Amino acid sequence: MKIEKSIEINKSSELVFDYLRITVNQDNFSVWNMADPTMKKQYQGKDGAIGFVYSWDSTIKNVGAGAQEITGLEDGKSIEYMIRFSRPMQNTAKIKFQITRVSENRTVVAWIFDSPSKFPMSLLSPIFKKMLGKDLEKGLNNLKVILEKN
Repeated sequence: MKIEKSIEINKSSELVFDYLRITVNQDNFSVWNMADPTMKKQYQGKDGAIGFVYSWDSTIKNVGAGAQEITGLEDGKSIEYMIRFSRPMQNTAKIKFQITRVSENRTVVAWIFDSPSKFPMSLLSPIFKKMLGKDLEKGLNNLKVILEKN
């Protein structure tokens, strides 16, 4: 199951990349991070570097529990993560922010979610794609507002 949403932000690609590479900044724009202000969070390693792990545990079903690890960085261009969900269901996903410079102060950010979907869950793939797609779009819109304000 692969979902990709993108948005254009009126800021430099360097500024966008520098903001996105810091995982804790997701608390400011990700709908999942913002859904439960009381969820337990843990951090391991240096944020913004390969190997940094952010773990969460929420009592809210849609947020659940899991861990997100930075697995790849291409300076100014992309940030890759491996997410391991432990609740509400066990699964893994690869997440990527693809940053594309359009001009000096215009950048396109794509948020890409790629996860295996095995039978019988694969039957629900269209529903998950629609739900997750909306959440990615909301998150990207939040990101745009934050970055264009500063």
